[in-house]
Amino acid sequence: MAWLQDNPNNTGDKNRMKKFTAILGALAALASLSLADSGPEASAKDTKKVVQNNFVETAQKGIKLSGYVDAGYSYNFTGASAGTSTVAGRFGSDTAGKGDFNLYAVKLALEKALTSENKAQAGFRADVMIGEDAVYLSNRSTGTDGLNNDQNSNQLFLEQAYVAIRAPVGNGWDFKVGKFVSILGYEVVERPANMNITYGLLWQQFPLFYTGVLSSYKFDEYLDGKLGVVNGSNTDNNTNTGGWGDGCALLASLNVTAPGGNANWSNNFQYSSNSENDTAVSPPSNTVFIAGNNNSTGSAYTFIYNSWGNWSPKFANDKLLLAFDSVLGTSNAGNSSGFNTTWCGAAAYAKYQFNDWFYLASRGEYFHGNNFDKIGNVQGYNLSDGTGLTNQGTKGMDLWEYTITAGFNVIDNLLIRAEYRLDWGVNSVYGVDEVGGSGTVDSTSSGPAHYAGAEVVYSF
Repeated sequence: MAWLQDNPNNTGDKNRMKKFTAILGALAALASLSLADSGPEASAKDTKKVVQNNFVETAQKGIKLSGYVDAGYSYNFTGASAGTSTVAGRFGSDTAGKGDFNLYAVKLALEKALTSENKAQAGFRADVMIGEDAVYLSNRSTGTDGLNNDQNSNQLFLEQAYVAIRAPVGNGWDFKVGKFVSILGYEVVERPANMNITYGLLWQQFPLFYTGVLSSYKFDEYLDGKLGVVNGSNTDNNTNTGGWGDGCALLASLNVTAPGGNANWSNNFQYSSNSENDTAVSPPSNTVFIAGNNNSTGSAYTFIYNSWGNWSPKFANDKLLLAFDSVLGTSNAGNSSGFNTTWCGAAAYAKYQFNDWFYLASRGEYFHGNNFDKIGNVQGYNLSDGTGLTNQGTKGMDLWEYTITAGFNVIDNLLIRAEYRLDWGVNSVYGVDEVGGSGTVDSTSSGPAHYAGAEVVYSF
Protein backbone atom coordinates (compact mmCIF):
# COMPACT_ATOMS: atom_id res chain seq x y z
CA MET A 1 0.00 0.00 0.00
CA ALA A 2 1.21 3.49 -0.85
CA TRP A 3 1.07 4.83 2.70
CA LEU A 4 3.36 2.01 3.85
CA GLN A 5 5.88 2.88 1.16
CA ASP A 6 5.90 6.48 2.36
CA ASN A 7 7.08 5.44 5.86
CA PRO A 8 10.94 5.21 5.85
CA ASN A 9 11.10 4.03 9.49
CA ASN A 10 9.09 0.84 8.97
CA THR A 11 11.03 -2.20 10.37
CA GLY A 12 8.85 -5.23 9.70
CA ASP A 13 5.63 -6.87 8.74
CA LYS A 14 4.51 -6.98 12.36
CA ASN A 15 4.54 -3.19 12.69
CA ARG A 16 2.80 -2.85 9.36
CA MET A 17 0.00 -5.14 10.45
CA LYS A 18 -0.48 -3.27 13.76
CA LYS A 19 -0.90 0.05 11.96
CA PHE A 20 -3.19 -1.46 9.33
CA THR A 21 -5.33 -3.06 12.03
CA ALA A 22 -5.56 0.22 13.94
CA ILE A 23 -6.81 2.07 10.89
CA LEU A 24 -9.41 -0.59 10.13
CA GLY A 25 -10.59 -0.40 13.72
CA ALA A 26 -10.99 3.38 13.55
CA LEU A 27 -12.96 3.14 10.31
CA ALA A 28 -15.20 0.46 11.76
CA ALA A 29 -15.89 2.59 14.85
CA LEU A 30 -16.79 5.58 12.70
CA ALA A 31 -19.06 3.45 10.50
CA SER A 32 -20.90 2.02 13.53
CA LEU A 33 -21.44 5.52 14.89
CA SER A 34 -22.85 6.66 11.55
CA LEU A 35 -25.34 3.77 11.64
CA ALA A 36 -26.26 4.60 15.20
CA ASP A 37 -26.95 8.22 14.24
CA SER A 38 -29.82 7.03 12.02
CA GLY A 39 -31.62 5.42 14.98
CA PRO A 40 -33.55 6.99 17.83
CA GLU A 41 -30.77 6.33 20.38
CA ALA A 42 -28.09 8.34 18.54
CA SER A 43 -26.02 10.47 20.91
CA ALA A 44 -25.63 14.14 19.97
CA LYS A 45 -22.59 14.32 22.21
CA ASP A 46 -20.85 11.45 20.41
CA THR A 47 -21.74 12.90 17.02
CA LYS A 48 -20.26 16.27 18.01
CA LYS A 49 -17.10 14.52 19.22
CA VAL A 50 -16.62 12.76 15.88
CA VAL A 51 -17.19 16.00 13.93
CA GLN A 52 -14.65 17.85 16.06
CA ASN A 53 -12.01 15.13 15.88
CA ASN A 54 -12.34 14.19 12.21
CA PHE A 55 -11.64 16.91 9.67
CA VAL A 56 -9.40 17.65 6.73
CA GLU A 57 -6.88 20.41 7.32
CA THR A 58 -5.56 22.21 4.26
CA ALA A 59 -2.86 24.86 3.93
CA GLN A 60 -1.89 26.19 0.52
CA LYS A 61 1.38 28.07 0.45
CA GLY A 62 1.11 31.80 -0.20
CA ILE A 63 -2.55 32.35 0.82
CA LYS A 64 -2.87 35.09 3.44
CA LEU A 65 -5.78 36.42 5.48
CA SER A 66 -5.71 40.07 6.54
CA GLY A 67 -8.12 42.80 7.55
CA TYR A 68 -9.16 45.17 10.29
CA VAL A 69 -11.93 46.14 12.72
CA ASP A 70 -12.91 49.82 12.54
CA ALA A 71 -15.24 51.39 15.12
CA GLY A 72 -15.82 54.90 16.44
CA TYR A 73 -18.13 57.76 17.37
CA SER A 74 -19.41 60.62 15.21
CA TYR A 75 -21.31 63.78 16.10
CA ASN A 76 -23.03 65.97 13.51
CA PHE A 77 -24.11 69.36 14.81
CA THR A 78 -27.13 69.09 12.52
CA GLY A 79 -30.20 66.89 12.56
CA ALA A 80 -32.78 65.58 15.01
CA SER A 81 -34.97 62.51 15.34
CA ALA A 82 -38.00 63.76 13.36
CA GLY A 83 -37.27 66.80 11.23
CA THR A 84 -33.63 66.22 10.34
CA SER A 85 -30.97 67.69 8.10
CA THR A 86 -28.05 66.25 6.22
CA VAL A 87 -25.00 67.52 4.34
CA ALA A 88 -24.54 67.21 0.58
CA GLY A 89 -21.38 65.36 -0.40
CA ARG A 90 -20.95 63.41 2.85
CA PHE A 91 -20.91 59.63 2.88
CA GLY A 92 -24.01 57.95 4.37
CA SER A 93 -22.52 56.71 7.64
CA ASP A 94 -21.01 60.19 8.21
CA THR A 95 -24.39 61.94 8.04
CA ALA A 96 -26.37 60.54 11.01
CA GLY A 97 -27.92 63.42 12.93
CA LYS A 98 -26.43 64.32 16.33
CA GLY A 99 -24.30 61.65 18.05
CA ASP A 100 -23.85 58.06 16.90
CA PHE A 101 -21.57 55.15 17.83
CA ASN A 102 -20.40 53.42 14.66
CA LEU A 103 -19.15 50.00 13.66
CA TYR A 104 -17.76 51.28 10.40
CA ALA A 105 -16.43 48.00 9.07
CA VAL A 106 -15.00 44.58 9.71
CA LYS A 107 -12.76 43.99 6.70
CA LEU A 108 -11.53 40.54 5.62
CA ALA A 109 -9.20 40.00 2.67
CA LEU A 110 -8.09 36.59 1.44
CA GLU A 111 -5.32 36.67 -1.13
CA LYS A 112 -2.78 34.62 -3.00
CA ALA A 113 -0.65 37.39 -4.48
CA LEU A 114 1.48 37.05 -7.57
CA THR A 115 5.17 36.79 -6.85
CA SER A 116 7.81 39.13 -8.29
CA GLU A 117 9.00 36.44 -10.72
CA ASN A 118 8.33 37.08 -14.38
CA LYS A 119 6.77 33.72 -15.16
CA ALA A 120 3.32 32.33 -15.95
CA GLN A 121 1.41 32.26 -12.67
CA ALA A 122 -2.02 32.87 -11.16
CA GLY A 123 -3.53 33.99 -7.88
CA PHE A 124 -6.69 35.57 -6.50
CA ARG A 125 -8.05 38.12 -4.05
CA ALA A 126 -11.42 38.49 -2.32
CA ASP A 127 -12.38 41.39 -0.02
CA VAL A 128 -15.50 41.47 2.13
CA MET A 129 -16.71 44.27 4.42
CA ILE A 130 -19.38 44.00 7.12
CA GLY A 131 -20.68 47.05 8.97
CA GLU A 132 -22.34 50.43 8.57
CA ASP A 133 -20.09 51.47 5.69
CA ALA A 134 -21.17 48.37 3.78
CA VAL A 135 -24.77 49.65 3.69
CA TYR A 136 -23.80 52.69 1.65
CA LEU A 137 -21.01 51.01 -0.30
CA SER A 138 -23.59 48.53 -1.58
CA ASN A 139 -26.08 51.28 -2.43
CA ARG A 140 -25.20 54.95 -2.01
CA SER A 141 -28.87 55.96 -2.26
CA THR A 142 -29.57 54.36 1.13
CA GLY A 143 -30.21 56.75 3.97
CA THR A 144 -30.40 59.93 1.93
CA ASP A 145 -32.53 61.61 4.60
CA GLY A 146 -29.77 61.40 7.21
CA LEU A 147 -31.85 59.57 9.81
CA ASN A 148 -30.05 57.62 12.52
CA ASN A 149 -32.22 54.55 11.94
CA ASP A 150 -30.63 54.14 8.52
CA GLN A 151 -27.42 52.99 10.22
CA ASN A 152 -27.09 49.19 10.07
CA SER A 153 -23.96 47.24 10.96
CA ASN A 154 -25.28 43.90 9.64
CA GLN A 155 -24.84 44.66 5.94
CA LEU A 156 -22.39 42.70 3.76
CA PHE A 157 -20.45 44.29 0.88
CA LEU A 158 -18.31 42.31 -1.56
CA GLU A 159 -15.68 44.91 -2.36
CA GLN A 160 -13.77 42.85 -4.89
CA ALA A 161 -13.17 39.27 -5.97
CA TYR A 162 -10.92 38.54 -8.92
CA VAL A 163 -8.51 36.07 -10.45
CA ALA A 164 -4.99 37.44 -11.00
CA ILE A 165 -2.93 36.18 -13.93
CA ARG A 166 0.59 36.99 -15.11
CA ALA A 167 1.70 36.39 -18.67
CA PRO A 168 5.51 36.32 -19.07
CA VAL A 169 5.47 38.96 -21.81
CA GLY A 170 8.16 41.63 -21.66
CA ASN A 171 8.48 42.70 -18.02
CA GLY A 172 5.37 40.71 -17.08
CA TRP A 173 1.80 41.50 -18.16
CA ASP A 174 -0.74 41.20 -15.34
CA PHE A 175 -4.53 40.76 -15.54
CA LYS A 176 -7.41 41.00 -13.09
CA VAL A 177 -10.60 39.19 -14.12
CA GLY A 178 -13.70 39.65 -11.99
CA LYS A 179 -14.75 42.45 -9.65
CA PHE A 180 -12.18 45.01 -8.57
CA VAL A 181 -12.03 48.50 -7.04
CA SER A 182 -12.00 51.72 -9.04
CA ILE A 183 -8.79 53.02 -10.59
CA LEU A 184 -9.94 56.64 -10.00
CA GLY A 185 -9.16 58.87 -7.03
CA TYR A 186 -6.52 59.33 -4.35
CA GLU A 187 -8.70 58.07 -1.49
CA VAL A 188 -9.71 54.42 -1.22
CA VAL A 189 -12.66 52.45 0.16
CA GLU A 190 -10.79 51.47 3.35
CA ARG A 191 -11.08 54.36 5.85
CA PRO A 192 -7.92 53.46 7.84
CA ALA A 193 -5.80 53.71 4.68
CA ASN A 194 -6.83 57.33 4.08
CA MET A 195 -5.39 60.38 5.83
CA ASN A 196 -8.77 61.28 7.33
CA ILE A 197 -11.63 59.39 8.98
CA THR A 198 -14.45 60.78 6.81
CA TYR A 199 -14.51 60.35 3.05
CA GLY A 200 -13.88 63.42 0.89
CA LEU A 201 -16.16 65.25 -1.53
CA LEU A 202 -14.27 63.99 -4.57
CA TRP A 203 -14.22 60.38 -3.38
CA GLN A 204 -18.00 60.55 -3.12
CA GLN A 205 -18.24 61.26 -6.85
CA PHE A 206 -15.87 58.53 -8.10
CA PRO A 207 -16.93 54.98 -9.01
CA LEU A 208 -16.40 52.40 -6.29
CA PHE A 209 -15.94 49.19 -8.28
CA TYR A 210 -16.13 47.55 -11.71
CA THR A 211 -16.75 44.07 -13.07
CA GLY A 212 -14.65 43.11 -16.06
CA VAL A 213 -10.99 42.77 -17.09
CA LEU A 214 -8.12 45.08 -16.12
CA SER A 215 -4.57 44.63 -17.42
CA SER A 216 -1.46 46.34 -16.07
CA TYR A 217 2.11 46.59 -17.34
CA LYS A 218 5.23 48.09 -15.79
CA PHE A 219 7.44 49.52 -18.52
CA ASP A 220 10.30 50.31 -16.13
CA GLU A 221 10.79 51.52 -12.56
CA TYR A 222 9.40 54.94 -13.47
CA LEU A 223 6.38 54.23 -15.71
CA ASP A 224 3.46 51.81 -15.52
CA GLY A 225 0.01 51.73 -17.08
CA LYS A 226 -3.41 50.03 -17.02
CA LEU A 227 -6.06 49.22 -19.63
CA GLY A 228 -9.45 47.70 -18.94
CA VAL A 229 -12.91 46.87 -20.27
CA VAL A 230 -15.74 46.66 -17.73
CA ASN A 231 -19.53 46.68 -17.48
CA GLY A 232 -19.56 50.19 -16.03
CA SER A 233 -19.46 51.97 -12.68
CA ASN A 234 -20.87 50.34 -9.55
CA THR A 235 -22.66 47.57 -11.39
CA ASP A 236 -22.39 43.86 -12.06
CA ASN A 237 -24.60 44.28 -15.12
CA ASN A 238 -23.94 46.01 -18.43
CA THR A 239 -23.43 49.75 -18.59
CA ASN A 240 -26.97 51.08 -18.27
CA THR A 241 -29.78 51.20 -15.74
CA GLY A 242 -32.74 51.20 -18.07
CA GLY A 243 -32.35 47.61 -19.22
CA TRP A 244 -31.53 48.36 -22.87
CA GLY A 245 -28.44 47.88 -24.99
CA ASP A 246 -25.12 46.40 -24.04
CA GLY A 247 -22.76 49.27 -23.31
CA CYS A 248 -19.36 49.03 -21.69
CA ALA A 249 -16.79 51.28 -20.06
CA LEU A 250 -13.15 51.66 -21.07
CA LEU A 251 -10.47 52.32 -18.44
CA ALA A 252 -6.94 53.67 -18.85
CA SER A 253 -4.26 54.76 -16.42
CA LEU A 254 -0.70 56.03 -16.63
CA ASN A 255 1.40 56.38 -13.48
CA VAL A 256 4.78 58.11 -13.21
CA THR A 257 7.13 57.42 -10.29
CA ALA A 258 9.94 59.85 -9.53
CA PRO A 259 13.55 58.62 -9.22
CA GLY A 260 13.99 57.66 -5.60
CA GLY A 261 10.35 56.63 -5.27
CA ASN A 262 9.31 59.59 -3.10
CA ALA A 263 6.71 60.99 -5.56
CA ASN A 264 3.96 59.68 -7.85
CA TRP A 265 1.73 61.23 -10.50
CA SER A 266 -1.24 59.20 -11.68
CA ASN A 267 -3.53 60.02 -14.64
CA ASN A 268 -6.73 57.99 -14.95
CA PHE A 269 -9.49 57.91 -17.55
CA GLN A 270 -12.92 56.35 -17.86
CA TYR A 271 -15.26 56.45 -20.86
CA SER A 272 -18.68 54.80 -20.80
CA SER A 273 -20.33 54.07 -24.13
CA ASN A 274 -23.92 54.17 -22.88
CA SER A 275 -26.02 55.27 -19.93
CA GLU A 276 -24.62 53.93 -16.68
CA ASN A 277 -25.12 54.06 -12.93
CA ASP A 278 -24.44 57.48 -11.52
CA THR A 279 -21.06 57.30 -9.83
CA ALA A 280 -22.35 59.31 -6.86
CA VAL A 281 -25.45 57.32 -5.98
CA SER A 282 -26.89 54.01 -7.08
CA PRO A 283 -30.42 53.47 -8.43
CA PRO A 284 -33.29 53.66 -7.83
CA SER A 285 -33.11 57.18 -6.38
CA ASN A 286 -31.37 58.83 -9.32
CA THR A 287 -32.15 56.92 -12.50
CA VAL A 288 -33.20 59.76 -14.77
CA PHE A 289 -31.14 62.91 -14.44
CA ILE A 290 -27.48 61.91 -14.58
CA ALA A 291 -26.47 61.06 -18.16
CA GLY A 292 -30.08 60.17 -19.01
CA ASN A 293 -29.82 56.89 -17.11
CA ASN A 294 -33.05 55.57 -18.67
CA ASN A 295 -31.87 56.31 -22.19
CA SER A 296 -32.67 53.47 -24.59
CA THR A 297 -30.94 54.93 -27.65
CA GLY A 298 -27.38 54.13 -26.60
CA SER A 299 -26.28 57.67 -27.43
CA ALA A 300 -25.55 58.76 -23.86
CA TYR A 301 -22.00 58.70 -22.53
CA THR A 302 -19.90 59.57 -19.48
CA PHE A 303 -16.26 60.68 -19.51
CA ILE A 304 -14.12 61.12 -16.37
CA TYR A 305 -10.52 62.31 -16.09
CA ASN A 306 -8.78 62.06 -12.73
CA SER A 307 -5.28 63.21 -11.83
CA TRP A 308 -3.69 62.73 -8.42
CA GLY A 309 -0.21 62.78 -7.00
CA ASN A 310 1.78 62.63 -3.77
CA TRP A 311 5.21 63.80 -2.68
CA SER A 312 7.32 63.05 0.36
CA PRO A 313 10.13 65.67 0.38
CA LYS A 314 13.47 64.15 1.23
CA PHE A 315 14.47 67.20 3.28
CA ALA A 316 11.67 66.29 5.75
CA ASN A 317 13.11 62.79 6.38
CA ASP A 318 9.88 61.00 5.44
CA LYS A 319 7.86 62.95 8.05
CA LEU A 320 5.95 65.15 5.59
CA LEU A 321 3.53 63.90 2.92
CA LEU A 322 1.82 66.24 0.45
CA ALA A 323 -0.85 65.12 -2.04
CA PHE A 324 -3.50 66.41 -4.43
CA ASP A 325 -6.54 64.99 -6.20
CA SER A 326 -8.57 66.41 -9.09
CA VAL A 327 -11.43 65.43 -11.38
CA LEU A 328 -13.13 66.61 -14.57
CA GLY A 329 -16.22 64.78 -15.76
CA THR A 330 -19.06 65.18 -18.22
CA SER A 331 -22.22 63.20 -18.90
CA ASN A 332 -24.36 63.54 -22.01
CA ALA A 333 -27.99 62.54 -21.58
CA GLY A 334 -28.47 61.41 -25.17
CA ASN A 335 -32.13 62.48 -24.99
CA SER A 336 -34.38 65.18 -23.57
CA SER A 337 -35.27 63.38 -20.32
CA GLY A 338 -32.07 64.25 -18.45
CA PHE A 339 -29.62 67.08 -17.97
CA ASN A 340 -26.18 67.20 -19.55
CA THR A 341 -23.92 67.49 -16.53
CA THR A 342 -20.34 68.68 -16.15
CA TRP A 343 -18.44 68.61 -12.88
CA CYS A 344 -14.94 69.32 -11.60
CA GLY A 345 -13.13 69.43 -8.29
CA ALA A 346 -9.81 69.59 -6.52
CA ALA A 347 -8.44 68.45 -3.16
CA ALA A 348 -5.19 69.12 -1.28
CA TYR A 349 -3.76 66.92 1.50
CA ALA A 350 -0.95 67.34 4.01
CA LYS A 351 0.29 64.97 6.72
CA TYR A 352 3.12 65.43 9.18
CA GLN A 353 4.45 62.56 11.32
CA PHE A 354 5.81 64.27 14.44
CA ASN A 355 7.13 61.02 15.93
CA ASP A 356 6.52 57.28 15.86
CA TRP A 357 3.12 57.54 17.53
CA PHE A 358 1.55 60.89 16.54
CA TYR A 359 0.66 62.70 13.31
CA LEU A 360 -1.60 65.49 12.04
CA ALA A 361 -3.34 65.39 8.65
CA SER A 362 -5.51 67.95 6.89
CA ARG A 363 -7.64 68.02 3.75
CA GLY A 364 -9.27 70.89 1.84
CA GLU A 365 -11.66 70.34 -1.09
CA TYR A 366 -13.76 72.19 -3.64
CA PHE A 367 -16.38 70.57 -5.88
CA HIS A 368 -18.36 72.28 -8.65
CA GLY A 369 -21.12 71.24 -11.02
CA ASN A 370 -23.07 73.11 -13.67
CA ASN A 371 -26.18 71.72 -11.94
CA PHE A 372 -27.08 69.92 -8.72
CA ASP A 373 -27.75 66.54 -10.30
CA LYS A 374 -24.26 65.13 -9.77
CA ILE A 375 -24.94 65.12 -5.99
CA GLY A 376 -27.29 62.17 -5.89
CA ASN A 377 -28.09 62.35 -2.18
CA VAL A 378 -30.18 65.49 -2.67
CA GLN A 379 -32.00 64.17 -5.71
CA GLY A 380 -35.72 63.54 -5.61
CA TYR A 381 -36.74 66.07 -2.92
CA ASN A 382 -38.93 69.15 -3.47
CA LEU A 383 -39.68 72.13 -1.30
CA SER A 384 -43.36 72.85 -0.76
CA ASP A 385 -43.02 76.09 -2.75
CA GLY A 386 -41.64 74.25 -5.80
CA THR A 387 -38.08 75.51 -5.42
CA GLY A 388 -36.56 72.29 -4.16
CA LEU A 389 -33.19 70.88 -5.09
CA THR A 390 -34.63 68.75 -7.89
CA ASN A 391 -35.88 71.89 -9.61
CA GLN A 392 -32.45 73.49 -9.44
CA GLY A 393 -31.04 71.19 -12.11
CA THR A 394 -29.92 74.08 -14.28
CA LYS A 395 -28.30 76.08 -11.48
CA GLY A 396 -24.63 75.90 -10.51
CA MET A 397 -23.39 73.96 -7.49
CA ASP A 398 -20.35 74.80 -5.35
CA LEU A 399 -19.35 72.76 -2.28
CA TRP A 400 -16.36 73.17 0.08
CA GLU A 401 -15.00 71.21 3.01
CA TYR A 402 -12.00 71.30 5.36
CA THR A 403 -10.92 68.45 7.65
CA ILE A 404 -8.18 68.07 10.24
CA THR A 405 -7.29 64.70 11.79
CA ALA A 406 -5.01 63.66 14.65
CA GLY A 407 -3.65 60.11 14.54
CA PHE A 408 -2.14 58.09 17.38
CA ASN A 409 -0.28 54.81 16.72
CA VAL A 410 -0.48 53.67 20.33
CA ILE A 411 0.81 50.13 19.96
CA ASP A 412 1.45 47.75 17.08
CA ASN A 413 -1.61 47.33 14.83
CA LEU A 414 -3.71 49.81 16.86
CA LEU A 415 -4.62 53.23 15.43
CA ILE A 416 -6.70 55.87 17.24
CA ARG A 417 -7.82 59.01 15.39
CA ALA A 418 -9.84 62.14 16.20
CA GLU A 419 -11.26 64.50 13.59
CA TYR A 420 -13.03 67.80 12.99
CA ARG A 421 -14.72 68.64 9.68
CA LEU A 422 -16.46 71.73 8.30
CA ASP A 423 -18.71 71.74 5.18
CA TRP A 424 -20.24 74.76 3.44
CA GLY A 425 -21.53 75.87 0.04
CA VAL A 426 -24.75 76.77 -1.76
CA ASN A 427 -27.53 74.50 -0.46
CA SER A 428 -24.88 72.27 1.12
CA VAL A 429 -27.18 71.56 4.08
CA TYR A 430 -30.81 70.64 3.53
CA GLY A 431 -33.60 69.78 5.96
CA VAL A 432 -35.89 66.80 5.50
CA ASP A 433 -39.37 66.99 7.04
CA GLU A 434 -40.15 63.48 8.25
CA VAL A 435 -42.98 64.73 10.48
CA GLY A 436 -45.20 65.27 7.45
CA GLY A 437 -44.52 61.70 6.33
CA SER A 438 -43.46 62.65 2.82
CA GLY A 439 -39.70 62.99 3.33
CA THR A 440 -39.64 66.29 1.44
CA VAL A 441 -36.98 68.95 1.77
CA ASP A 442 -38.34 71.73 3.96
CA SER A 443 -35.26 73.96 4.18
CA THR A 444 -31.91 74.60 2.60
CA SER A 445 -28.80 76.30 3.93
CA SER A 446 -25.30 77.17 2.82
CA GLY A 447 -23.92 75.97 6.15
CA PRO A 448 -21.53 75.82 7.77
CA ALA A 449 -22.04 72.24 8.99
CA HIS A 450 -19.77 70.98 11.76
CA TYR A 451 -18.65 67.39 12.43
CA ALA A 452 -16.52 65.81 15.15
CA GLY A 453 -15.58 62.16 15.45
CA ALA A 454 -13.15 59.55 16.71
CA GLU A 455 -12.06 56.16 15.44
CA VAL A 456 -10.30 53.05 16.77
CA VAL A 457 -8.80 50.58 14.28
CA TYR A 458 -7.13 47.23 14.89
CA SER A 459 -5.54 45.71 11.82
CA PHE A 460 -4.22 42.18 11.27
